[in-house]
Amino acid sequence: MTREAAPALDLDAYLTRIGWSGERRPTAAVLRSVHRAHALGIPFENVDPVLGTVPSLDLPALEAKLVRGGRGGYCYEHNSLLAAALRALGFEVTLLAARVQLGAAPGDVRPRTHMLMLVRVEGEPDPYLADVGFGAIGSLLEPIGLVADAELHDAPRRHRLVHPPHDGPLELWQLQARAGDGEWQAQYAFTVEPFEAPDFEVINWHIATNPRSPFAHRLYVQRTTEDAHLALAGRALTVTPADGGAREERTLADRAEVERVLAGLFAVRLPEGARLPE
Repeated sequence: MTREAAPALDLDAYLTRIGWSGERRPTAAVLRSVHRAHALGIPFENVDPVLGTVPSLDLPALEAKLVRGGRGGYCYEHNSLLAAALRALGFEVTLLAARVQLGAAPGDVRPRTHMLMLVRVEGEPDPYLADVGFGAIGSLLEPIGLVADAELHDAPRRHRLVHPPHDGPLELWQLQARAGDGEWQAQYAFTVEPFEAPDFEVINWHIATNPRSPFAHRLYVQRTTEDAHLALAGRALTVTPADGGAREERTLADRAEVERVLAGLFAVRLPEGARLPE
């Protein structure tokens, strides 16, 4: 029995969506620029789980939603789409899973629920960590080389990778982002053990449906522009200027205002006929 071939990404449509044009070669410069264009071009959002739907990670569904549908997604959607695009450009991609540490209490061990990837560039001694799906102001704008203690200035942000204390048999890496007060803040920790697409199908279902998952019942939307980072958590809207200016915070009045802000400020379309919960 012949196995059906996996669908191919419409690379032209994807690159148009993120506003990228250039020579399509698997180089470090292309990796950095495509990664940044994706991070700035497609918002982070969990509208589907809030509406009671599990997002599909199949490539045609990702294209219909994130590329052609005026939508964003959360980490599994973003990074599955970027992985397909990078492979189409000739890069070697390995999917990984991380434990989110941002906001965790000391000693709190969370499950591996965040998707990210390693990307190898021919001729480069070290692979790159790539991740366009971490919905936080400490997310990467550009990939960072897998080198301990080397700092990345992915302007206006700064990141580094370190080896935190660890008793396990595999080398542990921690991504840190430099906060406004100059302190390094842990974002997540991971090993380079490969994960496969079916692993994320299970994790995706858990995150979208578990009543204890924050993504299952509260709206989270993020968008990064060259000028600011925009975040919506429930009805709490935060705008953080990229130049270090004063952060603006306000609470949206009602569902109607949330939906207007989604369509305007975040450029996220709701599914046809859908209304957010009150």
